[in-house]
Amino acid sequence: MSYIKSLFLFLLVLTFSASISAQDNIKIIHAGSLLAIPGEKPLSNQTVVIKNGVIESVHSGFKSSSELGFDDAEVTDLKDKFVMPGFIDMHTHLTGERDPDANPHEWTTMNEQDLAFKSLPYLERTLNAGFTTVRNLGADAELIGALQRATAKGLIAGPRIIYSGGAISATGGHGDSHGYRTEILELDENVGICDGADDCRRAVRARVKQGAGVIKITATGGVLSNTAAGLNQQLTDEEMKSIVEAANSLGRKVAAHAHAADGINAALRAGVSSIDHGSYLDDESVKLFLENDAWLVPTLLAGISVRDELVVNDQIPPAIVDKINTVVPVVEASFKRALKGGVNIAFGTDSGVSKHGENAREFEIMVDYGMSESQAIKTATLNAAELLGMRDQIGSIEEGKSADIIAVDKSPLEDISELKNITFVMKSGVIYKLK
Repeated sequence: MSYIKSLFLFLLVLTFSASISAQDNIKIIHAGSLLAIPGEKPLSNQTVVIKNGVIESVHSGFKSSSELGFDDAEVTDLKDKFVMPGFIDMHTHLTGERDPDANPHEWTTMNEQDLAFKSLPYLERTLNAGFTTVRNLGADAELIGALQRATAKGLIAGPRIIYSGGAISATGGHGDSHGYRTEILELDENVGICDGADDCRRAVRARVKQGAGVIKITATGGVLSNTAAGLNQQLTDEEMKSIVEAANSLGRKVAAHAHAADGINAALRAGVSSIDHGSYLDDESVKLFLENDAWLVPTLLAGISVRDELVVNDQIPPAIVDKINTVVPVVEASFKRALKGGVNIAFGTDSGVSKHGENAREFEIMVDYGMSESQAIKTATLNAAELLGMRDQIGSIEEGKSADIIAVDKSPLEDISELKNITFVMKSGVIYKLK
């Protein structure tokens, strides 16, 4: 009886194992040109094998399903395409988009469900543009958290989302609300507004409780806040140090919105992981970037977008117009200073300020400002993955990484504008676009 039971259990295990194996989802991509590891030379005629959403192997030549030992695998023919890892945008705002014709006070009339439905096309456009992962720096935590979970489960089309919720800001600072009556402002329950080191430590913990995977701070004033407060440092040195300490103790990195050099440098001394914008960075900033192994996320497209908006939107408040005219002309020189100084640079657009789905315009600007095409692509793949702390999961097409794969018709190493015309998008092994 014991032998029969043992045999029965053994056969049951074999049957279960075979059932699991039969359920494996195998996909094969034949890539004419494959930039598996950005920064290295692309390879010709490659086969990528994907199992259950993860890259299992990469082979030279176009291997058939039977050659690879699979009975029935889905094969995608990209033999005439240039194939790359999915892009990563390190600064987005997926739940909104600037629109000169929109009601600027809609947040007082729309509920979270309205905003969620309004966000759906923004997520889809971002994914279809080849951006399979984003770091979303500024949105209601409940709203962006719901969108994050829905995209992760495949309920809606969109990129993988790492979010901060709202920014941590000083009272009256760039992350606070401006221009409304006190009674209206009291409706905005922003747990990220803080004053003093202890209160800012509390704000970090509150954001983490809301699900934040990264902490965003507004180290300086901002261009698009409706207040004539300038672009200089707003959070104090002590407040920023307490924020970084609290974030790091909870396993979170800190991204600092920062324009003026005093705020950039104070944030770097405090230990932030990235400076987003960096419009007025100086030689001291470059030194601090290198000393602290920090990253610049330049968001060049944002400045160009708001400059262009001035031509068609006469409803922009004067305080914002003044700041647009002040900051946009200096951005190129700061980017070139960082590039020449060897600063780590990761891709970010501030999309939402610009149109969602047009993220790839940032590549063109970076190349115009002196980057090589190869360097620009690396900022949105390996560099961004490293800043996220996810280089073992995304950023290249290698064994064990998520099958986030995109393609274009021609080599972007010869013409970077090709990246505005993505023809294939796969995220986590699921094909979302093929044309």
